[in-house]
Amino acid sequence: MAVMCGASGNKFLFSNEDKLVVSWWQRSMKKILCFPSVFNETLTRDNFRPPTFLPEFLKPEALQHYIVTMDSMASEHIELNWSPNREVLVFPLARKYSFALAFRLFMSIADPEYVEMICHHFQILNEGFLSVPIDIPGTTFNRALKASKFIHNELLEVIRKRKMELEQKGDSATRDLLSHMLLASDENCNVKSEMEISTQVICLLFATHHTTSSVITFILKYLAEFPDVYSKVLKEQMEIAESKGPEGFLKWDDIQKMKYTWNVANETMRLTPPVQGTFREAITDFTYAGFTIPKGWKMHWNVNTTHRDPKYFPDPEKFNPSRFEGKGPQPFTFVPFGGGPRMCPGREYARAQVLAFIHNVVTRFKWEKVDPCEKVAYNPSPIPSKGFPIRLQPLQNGFI
Repeated sequence: MAVMCGASGNKFLFSNEDKLVVSWWQRSMKKILCFPSVFNETLTRDNFRPPTFLPEFLKPEALQHYIVTMDSMASEHIELNWSPNREVLVFPLARKYSFALAFRLFMSIADPEYVEMICHHFQILNEGFLSVPIDIPGTTFNRALKASKFIHNELLEVIRKRKMELEQKGDSATRDLLSHMLLASDENCNVKSEMEISTQVICLLFATHHTTSSVITFILKYLAEFPDVYSKVLKEQMEIAESKGPEGFLKWDDIQKMKYTWNVANETMRLTPPVQGTFREAITDFTYAGFTIPKGWKMHWNVNTTHRDPKYFPDPEKFNPSRFEGKGPQPFTFVPFGGGPRMCPGREYARAQVLAFIHNVVTRFKWEKVDPCEKVAYNPSPIPSKGFPIRLQPLQNGFI
């Protein structure tokens, strides 16, 4: 195992994707995410790559059409789950919103009980990623495999119903990410099987399950800790809220106006990145920094080798959103979404989702931490050990 450090290491790995290195996942993680027959018979790296059309589906031009849904779902979620309560657990609720939004936008599924059921099994699945991969009854890994099987079977039912709808209704059928996956073909005009699509859907859901929930949670944590930062975010968000009116919804232009709020989100991801790093595998012998890396060796890059380096971020332990003003950090130093050809295609989707949610929370509440000493666990994303309980103080026109 070779660990690549610093901006130069990041640049080397990101620039040589599919040339010298490829993405690598642990066998246990692949076994949990994959449909069993896909894992046993036809598993390739392509099973873990986003569909080729995904960047088109998640590019800004397409995202403009999702902003109203993101905003309305965030507003509804907060009215149902936050407003009636004096105290809430942020992380489980942020996860609930993120998962419901993914199901609505990716597969046009809005049934809250169904989404909650799948989310519950995803929590069990997620717990198995860093567990010892021993598949015997009662182990965390075994429970994760069972949860994965359950989710795949549910997704297969959804996929088959959508295929039937596409065959019967043609152009009038539902058009979302799932429909695109079913209709898409590769360069050889081959269409993916139902099991391969199920595997890709579960990988996409996995990508949204903890990451955006983690980012939202820690933004709220830092806003509770830094009242001056909260005040600036509130001012920015109230100006946007006043411009759209009480009955209006956020628009794409409103998201673009949330510059300071996004600086806060970036500083949150610098200090508490939702993904700590990933792995690559050498597909040929090569030399880097005077060292020979043999074919087959695994490499790891970690965000903290740059995110907390004072060379790139002076006083790195200090929470300072102004770092992201102007030109921002140097290239390959701020990498919460990775980089190169494998850079997270959902980064703009995550940005819009996070900002829409923060807008709806900040314009309704101020809050304080219930447990100032709560610890953070990693599995694999950072998660507050108690779910980050906060005490809410409702606002009226931007005031307590």
